[in-house]
Amino acid sequence: LPALGSIAIKGEEGRRILPAVRMLETGNYIVPEVGSKPYYRKPPLVNWLVAACFKLFGIRNEWTARLPSALSVLVVAIAFVTFARASLGPRGSIIAAMIWLTNIGIIEKGRLIEIEALYVSLCGLAIILWLSFFLQKKSPWLTWLPSSFLLGLGLLAKGPTHLLFFYAIVFAVLVCWKDWRALFHPAHFVGLAVMLGVAAAWAIPFVHLTTSEVVLDKWSGQFTGRLKGIDFKFSDWIENVPRGLIYFVPWVLLFPFTRFSTLQRENEQRLARALSWGTAVPFLALNLVPGGLPRYSMPAIVPASWLLAMICAGNALRGPHRWMKDERIWRKVIAAFVGVGIVIGAVGYPVTALVLSDRQQVKKAAAEINALVPQNETLYAVNPDYQPVFFYVKAPVQYVSDVENLPGSVRYFLVRHNNEAKALAAQKWAPLRPRPIARVRDYSKREMVLFEVAPANEI
Repeated sequence: LPALGSIAIKGEEGRRILPAVRMLETGNYIVPEVGSKPYYRKPPLVNWLVAACFKLFGIRNEWTARLPSALSVLVVAIAFVTFARASLGPRGSIIAAMIWLTNIGIIEKGRLIEIEALYVSLCGLAIILWLSFFLQKKSPWLTWLPSSFLLGLGLLAKGPTHLLFFYAIVFAVLVCWKDWRALFHPAHFVGLAVMLGVAAAWAIPFVHLTTSEVVLDKWSGQFTGRLKGIDFKFSDWIENVPRGLIYFVPWVLLFPFTRFSTLQRENEQRLARALSWGTAVPFLALNLVPGGLPRYSMPAIVPASWLLAMICAGNALRGPHRWMKDERIWRKVIAAFVGVGIVIGAVGYPVTALVLSDRQQVKKAAAEINALVPQNETLYAVNPDYQPVFFYVKAPVQYVSDVENLPGSVRYFLVRHNNEAKALAAQKWAPLRPRPIARVRDYSKREMVLFEVAPANEI
């Protein structure tokens, strides 16, 4: 939470925030929009949550936009110390929560309003609840239904990839427990219906409001493109596994020293083997797909946190040297890792925000526009595509697809550089003429031109 709103929106954050702004402006919560175009690539759960925060707090800024990510991460930590407590024990559940909160991947993604924090958290909550209730021998209905609902929300956050991680854990545990019948219990099938029903509650009206052929083409392209390895680069692909492991730094450094055989109870040893297989197989599978990216494997962080917490709490860390068999040494290492995470999160991030305060290009571009366009004037954006700068523009923004679609009453409009000549040649406002009054660069260094429609003698 410290300095959560100190850095300007960056990367893919605009694709989560701008559709939320449009939803509040138009009242259309079914079809997300980026600029003037529908955004088909991702489901809208993250957009809904951002819009809800804007509405609840009555202010639109980086802090309210990123709050859903931070809260989703905190909810997983709370789930570890509550639901998982009966299985991990008081010490193990606290360690699991601290491991979850202090790895590099979660520290980074939990401070950005991108999909990963929410998506990984929903998958993690489903795994924690299913695993906790199964190990406690709760009713199958309690074991399957809450997790299925969370998996359905995961479908609304990004898509079905998280099912690979969830069912990898389920299958591995059921194999070790020799309890395949749990898969065929009616509760599981009802859970599948609940999961699909949650997704269908949005998908059905969405398809009715859009061109279904275009939507299906976009959605299928998201998956087949990854499998086919479109834009495949061997140099990037070969780094997927090490980059995926970096997300779990510093805790990944402890795995070579884990010794399952030193766990006291047989059930703990079985669970450790199940979690290791259930975590490693989907992690490797996704990172070895030609079009995969390391962040796709981030749902593995939750079962990895559970596994490592169980190892730490059970004093099952051993090294080749005699001094590495001392439990007190490993306690200090664990404490040091937690301390590093706290320093990075609570100190490093605010310091970084202060250092980068003068280099936030998006805010600079918006400041130039705000200095020239009065807040009571509508700024028209011509086919802007994805421009995070509009989050910081104070004047109301209206999107149009072409210069020809600008209304006769327009006074200020913004075009991308390739439309500048067309804007200069427009005669529809005669005797008034459009004149460029500013050139700004967006986050990707592309130039945009701000025009004012003014009398010819002022040009």
